[in-house]
This record gives sequence, C-alpha cells and structure tokens, in this order.
Amino acid sequence: MLRKLLLGVAAAAIGLTMIDVGAASAKDKITLLTWNLPVYGDKIKGWIEDFHKKHPDIDVEWIDKKGTDWATFYQTQLAAGTPPDVIDVQGALWAQYAADGDMLDLTPYLKKDPDFANRFTPGALDLWQSDGKTWMVPWYFTRTLLYLNKRMMRAAGIAKAPTTFDELMADAKKMSGEGKSGFLTTNFDWLYWPLFKMNGVDILDKDMSKAAFNTPAAQKTLTALADATKSGAINNISWTGRWVEPNTAFASGNVGMYMSLSSALFWAASKAGWIDDKNVEVVNAPGGWWVPSQHGWGVSKASKHPDAAVDLIKIATSDKWQTTMASTFSILTLNKDVDKKLIANIKSEDPLKSKVLDLDQPDMSTITGYLKSAKEGRVKEAFWGAIQPALLGQTDPKAALDSAEALVNRALSRP
Repeated sequence: MLRKLLLGVAAAAIGLTMIDVGAASAKDKITLLTWNLPVYGDKIKGWIEDFHKKHPDIDVEWIDKKGTDWATFYQTQLAAGTPPDVIDVQGALWAQYAADGDMLDLTPYLKKDPDFANRFTPGALDLWQSDGKTWMVPWYFTRTLLYLNKRMMRAAGIAKAPTTFDELMADAKKMSGEGKSGFLTTNFDWLYWPLFKMNGVDILDKDMSKAAFNTPAAQKTLTALADATKSGAINNISWTGRWVEPNTAFASGNVGMYMSLSSALFWAASKAGWIDDKNVEVVNAPGGWWVPSQHGWGVSKASKHPDAAVDLIKIATSDKWQTTMASTFSILTLNKDVDKKLIANIKSEDPLKSKVLDLDQPDMSTITGYLKSAKEGRVKEAFWGAIQPALLGQTDPKAALDSAEALVNRALSRP
C-alpha cells in the first residue's frame, strides 16, 4: 500500500517538476531541503544571498518538511529522479541513502578545501563516515547527559553522582516516594541505551549482521529496569512518553535524575524557574556513555550542480552562519571555533547552560546506541516493540529479549 502511494506521489511530482523546470529554464536551480525548521527562514535567506554572490546564475529553492513528512518526501523525489540537491538529515537515516547509492561522497571536497575540513570539531565527521567515505558534515548536535535534581539528592542523603548502573538504581530508589520518582529517561532513537551499555550490552555484533544484546547482562538490566519502574523508582513516562511528557515531568521538580538530550533540559528549564546551576547538576551518565542526536548536511548524488551544492553547505557551516545558529538555539554546531565562543560567552549569564554545552561536546570513544546501518530503523522498531512491554511489567524480560532477538535478526536478514 505504501509503495503504491509513494509511486503515485512520485508520478505527480514528476509532472510538477516538469512544469517548474519549464518555467525556470532561464536560470539553473538547486533545491535545499531542511528538517522541521521553518522558524529559521530569515537566516536561510541570508545563506542564499551569500550564495548568490558566488553563483549569481543559480537560484536556490528552499523546502522545509516536518520530521514526520521528511523521509516520505525525500523518497518520492528520489523515485521521481528529482531529489533535492542539499539535504538536512537527522540521526543515522543518512546510512540508508548512502547504502542505496543516493548520496554524494564529500571526501574529495574536504580534501580539496582544508578550511572546510578543519572547521569541524575533531572526530565529529566520524558520525557520518562509513566505508572510508564522508557522506555528511555537521549542522547541529546534541547528546544524552544525566541531569541531577540537587534538592532531591540532598533530601535523600545522596552526596555524589552515580558512577555505575547499580548506584544509579540505588539512588533512584532513595529519591522515590509519594508523587516523586528517582529516575526518568526518553525512549526514542536509542536515547535510553546507555542504561544497557553501562552493563556491557551491545545492540549488534561488530559487523552489524546479527543481534548481540540477548545476554545474561541484558536480562539482568531489563529486569532491574522493570522492577524499578514497578516500584516507582523509575517514572514510567520513560517508556510511554515521547518528548513533552518526560520534559514536563522533570520540570515539575519531582524527578531526581533525568537522562536525556541537552535540548530536553533547556526545554524543561523554559517551563520551570527552579532549573538553574544552583538546583541542577549535569554529569555524564555512568561509564561516560552517550547517544547522539544530530543533523548534518549532505548532497544527493543525482544533483546536477554538486559543486554549487557543496558551496551552499560551506556557507551554512561557516563561522558566520554557525555563530547565528549557535546563539539562536543555544546548541552545538560542531564548528569548533563557534562552539568554543558560545560556551565562553554564556558562562556568566547562564552557568548551567554553559556547563551542559561544554559536556555536550562529543567524546567518540564512549558513543553508543548509534548504528551506521541502512537497517537501523528496522532494528530500532523491532527491538523497542518487543522490549517496551517488559519494561512496563507486561511480559517476562527473558521472553522479551528472546522475541526481540528473533525480530531483529529477521529484520537484518531482509534485503
């Protein structure tokens, strides 16, 4: 059904494209596709003005799509043979397009232009590299950290941040009680995975060909999480909410620890005056494990103007425009000079935010929950569908892991 729908939309898109090209035949054009950022339109117009200084003969069409619509739109454009030239892609979705041969390898451009290559935080490009090629470059970035409610910690007699999974669970229990829970996390895009990695559990084997998580350590971890959820030590919104729900729960002041993205903390802080450097401590999760959430820029391989497309990306990731991005959204850009200035500039006015952003910088040695695989989406859906009921006490943890293993291996075996 979905395939028929996509093909139908693609056919319509071909017709629209033909009309568009006919109307704009006097001038070449590239298309820029962004992911749910309509509020940034004035800044993007600034990029385009800078682009026209170098390419006065090429127009830029900007299209923005909601996250729920982005992949479908891009897929239909690929099917029509008219994909946007420059694409803003979230997470590991790029791996699917790279594996399908739909993306341009940016390695030659990075080698040719040292200023372009060297502007990025050391190790950052690894997020978008596979098979010796670089498929994307950074636009903006956040990752999971652990946020501690110091008022609840003091009330529970807890003097320091947990350094192991067992300490985390023990502290969560101490801080729970009527109307209060000790720990909260978010469950989409593997953001909860540090809880498993703390105990040495990996999602897949090294060549990402089969499940690696069905181990005694995983069963022990899942059982502990389910028991803590049942007792109230872990807020069950961790496993049922999405974004607003867990952020709102932490903003209430009744959660002891929150493991999520820096953007989640900033969202909660905008709703709760108590969240500041006096009442919240920010640390890495035990073991230093973290899961990224990032957006990067890539170029569709079918672009008729790949050099111009890369020039637009160079403008978007320049010090000038990334300074605007960083200050507008208080987020890292993985442009090393821009991020360094951002953290320093806000230190006096917002010490908590400055510390969060400082810790947010990626240490690639402790990344987890990030699969550079074309089948990442399938694996994520198969695993979560089997594990969520166990976390909520609805199924046996061992049975859930067995089911998840079978489903994930089946997903990996499909072409």
